Amino acid sequence: MEIASKLHSFGIIPVIEIDPAESAIPLGSALIDGGLPVAEVTFRTSAAEYAIKLMAKHHPQILLGAGSVLSTQQAETAVKAGAKYIVSPGFDPRVVDWCIEHEIPVFPGVATPTEISMGLAKGLSILKFFPAEALGGIKMLKAISAPFKVVKFIPTGGISTANLADYLALPAVHACGGSWIVSKQLISENKYEEITRLTAEAVEIVKKVRG
Repeated sequence: MEIASKLHSFGIIPVIEIDPAESAIPLGSALIDGGLPVAEVTFRTSAAEYAIKLMAKHHPQILLGAGSVLSTQQAETAVKAGAKYIVSPGFDPRVVDWCIEHEIPVFPGVATPTEISMGLAKGLSILKFFPAEALGGIKMLKAISAPFKVVKFIPTGGISTANLADYLALPAVHACGGSWIVSKQLISENKYEEITRLTAEAVEIVKKVRG
């Protein structure tokens, strides 16, 4: 899967809560300038759809996905707006089935062996581990991934510069999702140079771990 391979090569996926939608344009530039042309725009705000449209139009080089997708309607809205992959906080079979039917890569959230097994039953081999730190972090991920050697995880929730390298060093980790690079505060204060700096810092961590 080309998109999954790209996400692995990036190593870190900025998880973004955008409002207003127009922030997507300078934000996309900040990510590109930092060397990380990938984004997961979450449906946690009403601006998500338009933000995806704007980012897709102005920054087509960005591998753009939609996060916090809770329904098939949101998934369809996101894809029509320009999202190339779907991420959900939990495992909703309806969302997964819709994405599979429409050949859209989907990474549903899991927290238990049962949910991982549900993913495998749908033919999925890359799953979001969420909320990573609250669930026990690296120790929990090591334990829960042990019986599922064919599954790779995208841990999200509580990831930061302090623990990014430790997560990326785990063989079971495909990539990490993180919101610290593009916090709501930095966006609201138009601190795009700081976003670029944090992005470049994260990219360097990935390079040091994965070469």
